Amino acid sequence: MNLLWAALIVVCVAAVAVAAMLLVRRGAPDGSYFEDGDRAAAIFGILATGFAVLLGFVVFLAFESYDASRSGAQTEARTVAQQFQTAQFLPDDAGARLSGELICYARSIVYGEWPVLESGRRVGEINPWGVAMFESLRAVEPDAASEQSAYDKWLDQTSERENARADRLHGAEGVIPTPLWIVLLLSAVVIFVLVLFFADSGERMIVQATMMAGVAIVVVATLLLLRFLDDPFGPGVGALRPVAMERTLDILEEAQAAAGISVSIPCDERGVADGR
Repeated sequence: MNLLWAALIVVCVAAVAVAAMLLVRRGAPDGSYFEDGDRAAAIFGILATGFAVLLGFVVFLAFESYDASRSGAQTEARTVAQQFQTAQFLPDDAGARLSGELICYARSIVYGEWPVLESGRRVGEINPWGVAMFESLRAVEPDAASEQSAYDKWLDQTSERENARADRLHGAEGVIPTPLWIVLLLSAVVIFVLVLFFADSGERMIVQATMMAGVAIVVVATLLLLRFLDDPFGPGVGALRPVAMERTLDILEEAQAAAGISVSIPCDERGVADGR
C-alpha cells in the first residue's frame, strides 16, 4: 500500500465530510434534526454495529488470504531448496539437469512472476520450469536404493511445492467479490449521511467537526486496509515480496560453491530459457 496516497485519500475524504457537516450545521436546528435523540442514536448504533461486524468478518477473511499467500511463498521457496538437496541423490546427469531447472524455476518466480503479480495481472497456473522438471524426471530410471528413495522424495516435494504455489497465487486473485464491495461502500455512505443529521447549531463547531472527522477517518482507513489485504502483491509498504525465494537462490549458489556441485543451468539470470 502506498502510504502517501492512502494518507491523502483519508485526509481528503475527512475534509469533505467535515465541510459537509459544517455546511449542514449552519441551517440545522438546535439539538440536531432529530426530535428524539435517543431513538436516533439507537438506530445509528444498530447500523454502525452491523457495518462494523460485516467489515470485521471481511477483514478477517482478507487477512487469511494474505497470510496464506505469504506462507505459500515461504513454503514454496523452502521446498525448492529441499528439492535441490534431493536432486543430488539422483543419477548424476538427471540430478545436474534437475538442479539447474530448479534454479531457473526460482529465478522465474523472482524476476518473471512477481513483477506480473505486482502489476495486477494474472500468472499462469503452470510454471514452464515445473513442466521442464516433470519431463526431466520422466527420463530418470533410479537403480540404487538411495536413488529410488530420492526419486520418491522428489515426487512428494513436487506436490508440496505445487500446493504452496497455489496458495501464493490464490491471494493475487482477490477474495472479496464485487457485490460485497458495493455493500460495504453503500453502508459507509449511509453512515456518513446519517451522521449529517446529527448536525447541531447549538454545539460548538470543533465538536461537530471532530465527530464527523473521526467517523470518516476510521471508515475510510479500514476500507483502504481491506483493499490492501485483497491485493497483497501491489506496490507499497507491507506488500508481499519474493524475499524467501531470493534467499533460496543465495542458498543454492552458496551450496554449489561449498559442495562443489556441478549444475547445468538452462536459463539466463532472469529465468528465461536459453535460445528464446
